[in-house]
Amino acid sequence: MSSAATRTPQSATEAPSPTDTQAASETSVTGAPATAETQAAGSGAAGSGAAGSGAGGSGPARPPAPELRAAVDYADYRLVPARRPWRWVGTVLVALGVAAVVWSLATNPRWEWGVVAQWFTAKSVVNGLLETLKLTAISGALGFILGFILALMRLSASPLLVSVSWTFSWIFRSTPLLVQMLLWYNLGYLYEKISLGIPFTDIRFFEAQTTTLISQFAAAVLGLTLNQAAYSAEIIRGGILSVDQGQLEAASALGIPAWRRSTRIVLPQAMRAILPTAFNEIIGLVKGTSIVYVLAYSELFYTVQVIYNRTQQVLPLLLVATLWYVVITSVLSVFQYYIERHYSKGAVRTLPLTPLQKARKFFATHAAVTTTGRK
Repeated sequence: MSSAATRTPQSATEAPSPTDTQAASETSVTGAPATAETQAAGSGAAGSGAAGSGAGGSGPARPPAPELRAAVDYADYRLVPARRPWRWVGTVLVALGVAAVVWSLATNPRWEWGVVAQWFTAKSVVNGLLETLKLTAISGALGFILGFILALMRLSASPLLVSVSWTFSWIFRSTPLLVQMLLWYNLGYLYEKISLGIPFTDIRFFEAQTTTLISQFAAAVLGLTLNQAAYSAEIIRGGILSVDQGQLEAASALGIPAWRRSTRIVLPQAMRAILPTAFNEIIGLVKGTSIVYVLAYSELFYTVQVIYNRTQQVLPLLLVATLWYVVITSVLSVFQYYIERHYSKGAVRTLPLTPLQKARKFFATHAAVTTTGRK
């Protein structure tokens, strides 16, 4: 006798269990006798099993229909934020470290913040700052223009142009910037006159003394420009090579001229790879102008040196130069962010949020979570 035949009948008020229903269904399939209570309990399961098993076979029971499931109302549920204890631990430790640094800066009298405030906007310091900005602007612009030309030469099919571009980058990336500055400043020792004319003839269109042409400013611009061009050429070349070759093939198949292919298709896509490294180079160029002090040119760092050699207030004057460099690099970082955001239009469907938009979204989201939690 099967197990279903020996089970005791359930009361009228007790609902059959899933085990009893399965047993009754098995009994009806195998032909074993079953009680009336068991048959009544298994009638629903047998019908669903027949529908799911197909012709003459047993199969898994179907899940209950969606309309039979109870609808759950989540309106009264309270939104509970996820618990992240280690994040809070890290935040507390970092906050303590920042507070300790700020406390030290505020309470240590040897920082001499009064002297820093006195010299921060002094006329001589501001003039040195303007000279630093002028060197950065001129050398950066000329360096990237020359670097762009060198990158195109490196990508050309001419072996001579490729060799000249490679040699230029090799030489100026292999020598320190300080050495280059001093070499250009002492160029008059090698060549007394600089002339412009037809080579290998006596025809001269222009001629001048080298020491007259190569001043402190000219030597600084030459050193910074040529050094920057060597690095910029590789940055631009890498950005151009990052563009898929299929883009050029498709443009050529459409009959687009080579110049428009370069300016309209290749460069806009290459800018996404060029910009981050290029801005790093510009920021490095801002700080690299401090090397010009060896030429006694009155840029920011040299001006600060002259002042603290006279006043013996070394640390406060160094802080003045440091703060101005931080201000310049911060402004350049803001420009970098928005320019990169502009050139990301072709790569992302939605532009990244600006810092102001991120702040608004942050406060709006946390305000909504706080309001929901209070309910």
